[in-house]
Amino acid sequence: MHDDQWEVAETLFTNALEQSESDDRAHWGLAESYWKHDELELAVKHMEHAVRLSAGDPRFVQRLGRMYLTLGRLEEADRHSLWALESKRDSAEAWALRGDCLNARGEADEALAAYHRALALQPDYPTVQMEAAEIYRRQGRYDRLLATLDRLQEGIGIEQTPTRVDVLQGIAMRKVGRFEEAKRSFLRAAQKDPEDDSPHIELATLAMERGDATSAQESFAEAVRLNPSLVQGQDWMQQLEVEQARLANDPRQNSLPPIR
Repeated sequence: MHDDQWEVAETLFTNALEQSESDDRAHWGLAESYWKHDELELAVKHMEHAVRLSAGDPRFVQRLGRMYLTLGRLEEADRHSLWALESKRDSAEAWALRGDCLNARGEADEALAAYHRALALQPDYPTVQMEAAEIYRRQGRYDRLLATLDRLQEGIGIEQTPTRVDVLQGIAMRKVGRFEEAKRSFLRAAQKDPEDDSPHIELATLAMERGDATSAQESFAEAVRLNPSLVQGQDWMQQLEVEQARLANDPRQNSLPPIR
């Protein structure tokens, strides 16, 4: 499994269960293999067995909670996040799961508190840093947003961070009046992912706010070239407002994948 030889691993875990149905690690291994291959219900079934047979090993409990959350089974995920923390309060992963559950329930401040606990235990935790950053963006706390993104970039490098980091950074820079830095962030995002229309929409918004309608129209035209579905009418400025609202309500696009 660690060498990414999933088919071999699955066979060996299956053989282990043929010898002993009560092997919690074999159930765990099969769960991870099925999850890897998008056989999600089977994965959950085996992880549930792993939790039961291990008498609630916190690692298995936390992992099962993460699976439930991914499948939208929020109540079960929430319960398992609390269970994991009861057993191991010094687990950054468990606090991250708790934060994600609270965030999914719309309890932003409580989610931030959980994320801060996770980051106190593991300061460089990209997925948690991104979730916290998105909350700061929604709350309009742009100084905190910039500080969080700066730490994230320091941890994994500016060029290694996904497009969404640069877009968020540009939004925060624009909101605090640092327009040239905002422009550089949006251009960097566009360079990282040439197929993504969102940096060009942000560049168009920035240009409009600075009174440069020509540049705004050019940037929006590039966004339309990348995403022809944006062409819905003749008033490109109105379309820009619509797309800005869409992006504001879609905070997870281009975000880091969840840690397994």
